[in-house]
Amino acid sequence: MKEKLKVLKILHIALCVGMVLAYVVIGDLKSLAFLELPELNTEAIVYICIPIAAIFVGNFLFRSQVDKIERKKSLEEKIPFYQSAALLRWAILEGAAFIILFIKPDLIILGIFIIAYMIFLHPTEAKIKQDLRHTGR
Repeated sequence: MKEKLKVLKILHIALCVGMVLAYVVIGDLKSLAFLELPELNTEAIVYICIPIAAIFVGNFLFRSQVDKIERKKSLEEKIPFYQSAALLRWAILEGAAFIILFIKPDLIILGIFIIAYMIFLHPTEAKIKQDLRHTGR
């Protein structure tokens, strides 16, 4: 369990650090101009929906993948399925953050919220056990 958790933690850290670096380099976070909210028009509202949709879709797909794990399996046997579900959720969040960064950089604050949420999702043994407690058919 410890080794598989270590791999998952390394992947999570790598994804988070990569997004933070991309936002610092490409997003020009040196000035505090990104904290100013741009004018909200219909186009901006569409981009505001991206992080919300990414969070809901990512959590839905994560939960559906975790629920497919057979209850009879041991915790060690469930970990690879959990890893793939977690990677799927993180990939959706990362994709949403990069969409905002590249397509609508004036709403970069939304991408920062996605990154903060993703950092909050860091894997721990307790979280994994809690997520896997009610799994399976």
